[in-house]
Amino acid sequence: MSTPHNEAQVGEIAKTVLMPGDPLRAQFLAQTYLEDVHQFNTVRNMLGFTGTYKGKKVSIMGSGMGIPSIGIYCHELYSQYGVETIIRIGSCGGLQKDVHLRDIIIAQGACTDSRFAHQFELPGTFSAISSYHLLEKAVQQAKEKNVVYHVGNIISSDIFYHFDKGSSEKWASMGCLGVEMESYALFATAAYFHKHAITLLTVSDSLVTNEVTTAKERENTFTAMMEIALEIA
Repeated sequence: MSTPHNEAQVGEIAKTVLMPGDPLRAQFLAQTYLEDVHQFNTVRNMLGFTGTYKGKKVSIMGSGMGIPSIGIYCHELYSQYGVETIIRIGSCGGLQKDVHLRDIIIAQGACTDSRFAHQFELPGTFSAISSYHLLEKAVQQAKEKNVVYHVGNIISSDIFYHFDKGSSEKWASMGCLGVEMESYALFATAAYFHKHAITLLTVSDSLVTNEVTTAKERENTFTAMMEIALEIA
């Protein structure tokens, strides 16, 4: 069975999928960390791979950028391929003074300016949260690896170039740690299908200090985040 976006057959994708936004990063991670790697998707160059990590079957697949894109892929993985857990791994902009470059954010929940949850026709506003058992494991791994981490809320925005220059400050005033563009759709879709999800983010730039990381720094810090994700997969 395939979909318009995924040529994998049932059984080719593991129960747990790590999902970076960039498909080339998915390829790098699969080639670097997994054994017995098999590529299951090339449609639209949204590369997907399955292999083993420390003897456990794990898949890694790109999601693309933004809520609509990850919404497609996580919906199909959960509903048509029997995936139970998706671990999003990516970058974000820091929104708090004490959230520094290269820190890791473990997302407890996600706010949004998107109308993604409107499709569920709920009589109110849905709070999209991660799966606690995954959050607990991620915190433990971060402690063991002695990395700087933060646990809390993030904002998943539909807008990268925002004409409201004060938007970030408003979300920061509500305690949001960072801004990215995917997690709300992932958490909401997981909730709808009664599945599991979590997001791990590396702070690549600060919207408070305007600092940015270099490509080399991002590569090194992403490695720590990826290893946490693999350990909890």
